[in-house]
Amino acid sequence: MLNYILRRILATIPVLVGVSIIVFFMVRLIPGDPILILVGMEASEEQLSKIRKELGLDRPIYVQYFSYAKRAVRGDMGRSIHSRRPVWDEIKERFPATFELTTTSILIAAFFGIIIGVISAVKQYSIFDHLSMVSALASISMPIFLLGLLLMWFFSLYLTWFPTGGRPDCFWCIEKVRYLTLPALTLSGAALPMIARLTRSTMLEVIRQEYIITARAKGLAERSVIFKHALRNALTPVVTYMGLQYAILLGGAVVTEQIFSWPGMGRLVVEAIQSRDYPVIQGCILFLAVVSVIMNLVVDLIYGLLDPKIRYE
Repeated sequence: MLNYILRRILATIPVLVGVSIIVFFMVRLIPGDPILILVGMEASEEQLSKIRKELGLDRPIYVQYFSYAKRAVRGDMGRSIHSRRPVWDEIKERFPATFELTTTSILIAAFFGIIIGVISAVKQYSIFDHLSMVSALASISMPIFLLGLLLMWFFSLYLTWFPTGGRPDCFWCIEKVRYLTLPALTLSGAALPMIARLTRSTMLEVIRQEYIITARAKGLAERSVIFKHALRNALTPVVTYMGLQYAILLGGAVVTEQIFSWPGMGRLVVEAIQSRDYPVIQGCILFLAVVSVIMNLVVDLIYGLLDPKIRYE
């Protein structure tokens, strides 16, 4: 197991180097001068040249990259062009909000998606099965911004149960639950239908296997057959999808964060792109790439817990 983890970590080094190179050069293809955006159109050429020199943007691009790479290896992602704060401080300030939102939404999607998928598989072609699969298809087809606006209109404006946006400063309190509910439900709408459909299809394959028929023939309770034997073997592809979706949502919850004014990583990246803040864009994407790599490794390790036949050596 330890050797497998070490090999996976070593294999991620070229991936992260490739991500850093692609992001570094691609952000510089975005139209617009970050210094001009910073100081305004009225600045003289002398002022622009002075600021470029202070920020190191006057050097050749390959020199800038190697300077950035050396700092990144030491954990220094540079400073924001606009706020002049360390990029790492910006990430540490915004990432907890995104982590809360994404983790809550994926847990909601997994809990309800797996339950719906299992019931649909066990009661195949029933009314519940048809209704749940049609609802899942409709949810997949609905744009996430529309779902967010509908939830906001109904629960915030009509029923006034939840606030329309924002995030309280408390670490964990009832008030935070109120603010978190609608964004988490909105974001879970992207994953829940797929988890339900995937769980249903894998469960239908598993419950027709011979070992399930044998377990029933031995007189085991149906609940034990479904949840202890069938579901455990059906969860491997579901866990794969959840791991990938979790990594995607960590960096892709932009629309939900914008709708509900949630101060997360997605909004930080959008603001950095709008202001051409190169260090912040590079730091955020590299950080999210590391998180994605870690999530893939965790998913691979969970396989061994779900299926004892899987070996890593």
